[in-house]
Amino acid sequence: MNTRSQKPRGKPPAGPSIIADYRLQPGVPDEMIDPAGNIRPGWAALMTAFDRLGPAELAARFERADQYLRDAGVFYRKYDGAEGKERDWPLAKIPLLIDEAEWSTISAGLTQRAELLETVIADIYGDNTLVQQGLLPPELIARNGEFLRPLVGVKPASGHYLHFCAFELGRGPNGAWWVLGDRTQAPSGAGFALENRVATTRALSDIYADMNIQRLAGFFRAFRDTLFTQAKRDGGRVGILTPGQLNETYFEHAYIARYLGLMLLEGEDLVVEDERVMVRTVAGLKPVTVLWRRMDASYIDPLELRYDSRIGTPGMVEALRHGSISMINALGTGLLETRALAAFMPRLAQKLLGTDLLLPEIATWWCGQPGEQKHVLDNFDKLMIGPAFATTLPFDDQRGTMLGSAVPADQREALLDRIRTNGADYVGQEQVQLSTAPVYVDGKLEPRAITLRVYAARTEDGWTIMPGGFARVGSTSDASALAMQRGGQAADVWVVSSKPVEQVSLLPRDGQKLVRNSPGSLPSRAADNLIWLGRYAERCEATVRILRAYNARQAELSKTDLPILTHCAAFLETIDVDVADAMPLGLLSSIDSAVHSASQIRDRFSPDGWLALVDLQKTAQRFATRVRPGDDATRAMTVLLRKLAGFSGLVHENMYRFAGWRFLELGRRLERAMQIARATAWFTGKEAPDGSLEMLLEIGDSVMSHRRRYSVSAGTESAIDLLTLDPLNPRSVIFQLTELQRQIEMLPGGVADGQLSPAAKAGLQLHTQLRIAEPADMTPDRLDKLAADIGVLASLVAAAYFV
Repeated sequence: MNTRSQKPRGKPPAGPSIIADYRLQPGVPDEMIDPAGNIRPGWAALMTAFDRLGPAELAARFERADQYLRDAGVFYRKYDGAEGKERDWPLAKIPLLIDEAEWSTISAGLTQRAELLETVIADIYGDNTLVQQGLLPPELIARNGEFLRPLVGVKPASGHYLHFCAFELGRGPNGAWWVLGDRTQAPSGAGFALENRVATTRALSDIYADMNIQRLAGFFRAFRDTLFTQAKRDGGRVGILTPGQLNETYFEHAYIARYLGLMLLEGEDLVVEDERVMVRTVAGLKPVTVLWRRMDASYIDPLELRYDSRIGTPGMVEALRHGSISMINALGTGLLETRALAAFMPRLAQKLLGTDLLLPEIATWWCGQPGEQKHVLDNFDKLMIGPAFATTLPFDDQRGTMLGSAVPADQREALLDRIRTNGADYVGQEQVQLSTAPVYVDGKLEPRAITLRVYAARTEDGWTIMPGGFARVGSTSDASALAMQRGGQAADVWVVSSKPVEQVSLLPRDGQKLVRNSPGSLPSRAADNLIWLGRYAERCEATVRILRAYNARQAELSKTDLPILTHCAAFLETIDVDVADAMPLGLLSSIDSAVHSASQIRDRFSPDGWLALVDLQKTAQRFATRVRPGDDATRAMTVLLRKLAGFSGLVHENMYRFAGWRFLELGRRLERAMQIARATAWFTGKEAPDGSLEMLLEIGDSVMSHRRRYSVSAGTESAIDLLTLDPLNPRSVIFQLTELQRQIEMLPGGVADGQLSPAAKAGLQLHTQLRIAEPADMTPDRLDKLAADIGVLASLVAAAYFV
């Protein structure tokens, strides 16, 4: 290939082409342009389609993809020091195209590699013949932090150690794909690959439809069916085990759980009883027999692995010994990610498989051997130097690795000394020149270095390879900037077929037996977050209504020291809301709490509901810096009220009436009943000034109902009757108690053998007391006690289902 920059050749477009100024990097292979300078066939079709759209339409299409990702809340967590910050998923707009013939070669190579890794890890935790025969140095295993001694001799319940793997690939200067790294610990990114596909096809739906692109759904369907088949065989459930919301790829955990219909579980959701793993659900302990773990193995069990783990489940290793739980992947498989193992893979393939690796390994020298150490020292400036035992972050392959010639002069000699004295801790690796692919930058295409992440899943029929994955694209021409943590981007990967492809989805096939999941499968932690989401949302609405009434009167009366305003301000102080600010911190805190509760259950929450809630939060934060007290704040509260109503409507109308919806509904009804009871007590007391009853009816959204229901102006008894005792008023306390009683009795254990649960009995007692009460009976003291009793009811629900 000519080492000078080239322009792509081929038939010129009718007008200025998007590739007109595309310049190859000297001596670097490119995915779009072949060595002769011609556009590859699949790319030619894509570029022609881009030219037909034109620059303005293409930019609008790409903005549509970004907007979809923002609306869907797709993020990863970038760590700046100790604290992580949520960042928008960095989609590279141009997909990477790979011909199906070349993909067949990749698939065959990765299938072979997955089998080799399975054989190696099974031997390490089994017969240990590879060490005995000298094929693996014992030091490489024994000193490895990912070698988990408690798992030696523990055979996986499924019969396999590896079930889901990822591989990092790069195209070398000779045009062949090379394996840069294996991901066997808890491979991440499969969910992001799905979102890349959705976002890209949203922008390029017409182009995508005209090209024969292999679908991703079949890969996930096969793996999901395998998990459920194994769980059904063992009489349990399937869950995804996540470290929690603060993990950098938590969004993906929730997305995959929702996409595949799996329970998203944290360590605290699980308990080991009689050597079986059980999930705490609202219907009691239920067995889990398959766990797709997304956390590092050492954190799984604080009893036998990392004692300082706060995210694990005590006794998990014992359950694995007993064979009652299948872990995807088996604990200890993270050892295969060890960088130094790459030095031994070619020889292991010859010994164990009787053949060479179909996809070559990046050349690696482990400095724990004298000859290899000398080679690294002699070629220090030409090699990448890195830790031998380090396992890497999911999106950061270059962490701790540096080209020898780039090591600062003041650190060079010290590093060389460490390699000489502690060679086993270091490896030298061949510096790989990656291929480039086009990336869209300011309306133009520029070449950027890329690596390919591909996924393999074990199914009933053996290994299957995801037809795509995603490509990591450097933000600059520097290949070391590929990592998401360092500002790289991710592109969809299109495997282009020469003929039409099968249209696959996760929907059941014709004739497939229908399986319904039990409502009692709702984990207790999820139910707890749902009930608090309902409470916080209702608390926000109550606060907004009071603040709107307060600011409307302040604007009308132009004074802040009038009795009705001071009385209202005093009531707001009882719920930690300070009217000195037009957008009080107490309200912002309640909105943030609602968002936090929803974020804990992203797998059970609709994207539309999440978008509405986040929009509410952003609107409130924007108002906090702009809104002034009085009329300005009144209008702002009306906007927030509409957004709250939109959120509540989305949830109420669209959420399936499963156990999760019941807990969300319980939270709403509990909070509304308490808020109305307390407000009624405050604004009907002896100290209540003139105008209090009108404000109370406005706060309770019952002004029109009162006018129609009563032929007199607002009086204390008529206001109390409407807001506490009227069973037809959806804002009244008794209406909430009616709904509470009904929902509690429908929960698991709400009624057992004809007997009411303690929570159901308490709800019935409160409801009965109000049914026989008269407005005159509802004094402020009794109303305050009613609010307290409803709080006790909430505690009874929590004690029954969350502890």
